[in-house]
Parts: sequence; C-alpha cells; structure tokens
Amino acid sequence: MEVTINETQANTIQEKVKTFFDPNNHPAGFCPVKDVVDRIGDKWSLLAILNLGYGERLRFNQLKTQIEGISQRMLTVTLRSLERDGLVNRYVYAEVPPRVEYELTPMGEKLLVKVWELADWAIEYKAQILESRAAYDKKAAKKTRS
Repeated sequence: MEVTINETQANTIQEKVKTFFDPNNHPAGFCPVKDVVDRIGDKWSLLAILNLGYGERLRFNQLKTQIEGISQRMLTVTLRSLERDGLVNRYVYAEVPPRVEYELTPMGEKLLVKVWELADWAIEYKAQILESRAAYDKKAAKKTRS
C-alpha cells in the first residue's frame, strides 16, 4: 500500500504544524502534544489504560496483577497522574478494608481508541519496519567493517 499526499494535504499539514508551534496558541508552560505524550508515553500509563480498556472497573490489586513488573508505588503514581489528567475515575468504598476501583473516563476511552489506531498502524507496517531495520543494520555493519 502506497500513501500519497497531494499538495493541498501537504499545505494543510504545514499549516497545522505552524499553528502547533506558535507559542501564542498555548498557555504558558503547556504543550498539548508533549504533555499528552509524556503521560501516555511511559509504559506504565499505557499498560494501565489498556488494562482498564476492557470497560470494567478494576480494583488496585487486579491492575497490579495484570501489569507485570509494576511496583505498588509506581501503580499508585501512575493512577494518580491519569486521574489528575481526567483519563481515569477513582471510586473509594467505605468498607473495611477500603475498596478502591478504577475505570476509564469517556475521555480515557477516546484516548484508548487512538492508541488502538496507532497499534493498528504498527501491525500494518510491522513487516516493512522490520525490513527497514534489517537493511539499515546491514548498511551500518558494512560501514563499521570498512
């Protein structure tokens, strides 16, 4: 599959990039892409979002069990950050012991859709990416030997 960008699309993309990098379009200290990518770009946030994507509320320990390798502290920090950004709802039940559950907000669910679009893209181009890596590594190995 070959993707072609016509002149109108290229101009639209260029305008979006110019608008994006115009500091007058963002509150001081806030870059929407950087802030969002920082949040979901770390593996723990992404794994928490994906695990909560089943559409059910999960208890803290269920999430901890499902996210292999995450510490209790890191899961706590991750969930607090996702809650702060409005991506996760936290429900506390006055029980002994206290029960806490988490679920994606509607905004978190929309983010999950975008994450899956990226995953679909990665699946679609996986073979080409692997071929490109192999070709690049082969060239780099030749240069090293020369």
